[in-house]
Amino acid sequence: MSPTERAQRAMSNLNAFPEDVDQLLEQYRQRRAEAGQIQRKMREVASSATAPRQVVKVTVGAQGELKALEFPTGAYKRLPPAELAELILTTAQEAQTKAMAAIQELVLPKLPGGLNFADLIKGTTDLAQAMPEEPPMPEVVRDYIDGGRSASHMLGGNHG
Repeated sequence: MSPTERAQRAMSNLNAFPEDVDQLLEQYRQRRAEAGQIQRKMREVASSATAPRQVVKVTVGAQGELKALEFPTGAYKRLPPAELAELILTTAQEAQTKAMAAIQELVLPKLPGGLNFADLIKGTTDLAQAMPEEPPMPEVVRDYIDGGRSASHMLGGNHG
């Protein structure tokens, strides 16, 4: 399509343009609201793990931070300090794994295709590669961006 044809097409579609922009704004607002809801749910994540024989119970938050350390029974008293310390660490790691799984469950459905959640959390994902060069948009908006402004000047309009 020549630049002139593209400009004429853009001008003919300008009537639909405000509706397309409204649709894009609504989609943006919905995604933003969803992101806020996900973020709130992520802050509320807390996961617990209990060691065998209920020696220790560990609760962590969304970032794996220690929220609670409990000794439900007196079984911890019979353990040497090094063994108890190792049991606490192992139980905390189990709780952190559960917390990460809960976060993944919240975030995974909203991730763009091709992104690996574990790599994203580790910071090893190239987000620029995962996102398209050009954002998805209705064709009339693309035409306006590509030629609409110059088309309105070429055809004597005053649209931008």
